Amino acid sequence: MEQFKRGRDFAAWLGLVPRQASTGRKQKLGKTSKMGQRDIRSLLITGAMAVIHWALRHGAPSNPWLARMLERKPPMWAASALANKMARGIWAMLTRSEDYRGLEIGNAA
Repeated sequence: MEQFKRGRDFAAWLGLVPRQASTGRKQKLGKTSKMGQRDIRSLLITGAMAVIHWALRHGAPSNPWLARMLERKPPMWAASALANKMARGIWAMLTRSEDYRGLEIGNAA
């Protein structure tokens, strides 16, 4: 994990971040390239879909970020965003040698 400077670089290596075509003034994000580690990416998206299916059935009151995402976007798009967030959390845990204490999905924008 030390080869990645930040969590976004790790998520990009997995193929979970949108392609950037940004200038100095405006940030433009394109489609997710799906290049990278296919097996790890599919495990993260499968886990994210399990969380989303549970949230759709039981509601997501303790997770306002996910609830807002599911109101605006289709479930598969939200699963990709949640998998990206999970990958960044994994990178942070491994680089800081921390134990798992639950991903703070609700506090991040």
